[in-house]
Amino acid sequence: MESGHHNSRQISILIADDHAIFTEALRLLLEKRYLVIGAVADGRALVTEGIRLRPDVVVTDLSMPLLNGLDAARRIKEAVPKVKFVFLTMHDDPHLAAAALELGHVAFVLKRSGGLELLAAIEHILRGQTYLSPKLRPIDCVAAKAMVSQLSKTLTKRQRDVVQLCAEGRPAKEIASILNLSEKTIQFHKYHIMQAFNIKNNAELVLFALDRGLISVNSGPLRV
Repeated sequence: MESGHHNSRQISILIADDHAIFTEALRLLLEKRYLVIGAVADGRALVTEGIRLRPDVVVTDLSMPLLNGLDAARRIKEAVPKVKFVFLTMHDDPHLAAAALELGHVAFVLKRSGGLELLAAIEHILRGQTYLSPKLRPIDCVAAKAMVSQLSKTLTKRQRDVVQLCAEGRPAKEIASILNLSEKTIQFHKYHIMQAFNIKNNAELVLFALDRGLISVNSGPLRV
């Protein structure tokens, strides 16, 4: 079914999710109405392809390996200001929704929602509107927004990268390779983050990352 608000076939979508079966199902759903121009499985690939392909809409999981969907979206938005985002998540956390709303008119959709809700969410953002899954009350998101804004400012972009990758259990050598830094620099960042936030061990670092939405309970390094 074509939308009356725009020429649907001209709307391009980039999908980002690290679960292949879910991505395939998503592609089948979206291709009935839109042009799916790519699919990626981690946050860093999302940034690269988002800037290269310049899609109209990015449909992304929040919990992504290497770089979470929210930070990836922020970086794409800097280079491609007109791109619109639909965030998918397992968690009905108003703090995560509030952080997503910092990017403007976005959609925040729970993964347990049906396909029709996802399509409706895309239509909302194409009309310049914000969409939140009904399970998330806007009042909760407004209340969380100030705190989320403050939390996001306590870590630099580089520190957020290091925290996420460390919390995913990746060794310093691999993190250094991903971020194109030396192992010594990674250890320096990790040490200062742990000192600044009174984090005593790796377990507390994981909790710290969870609390800030940098990882989810099922996050982890890619396995081959």
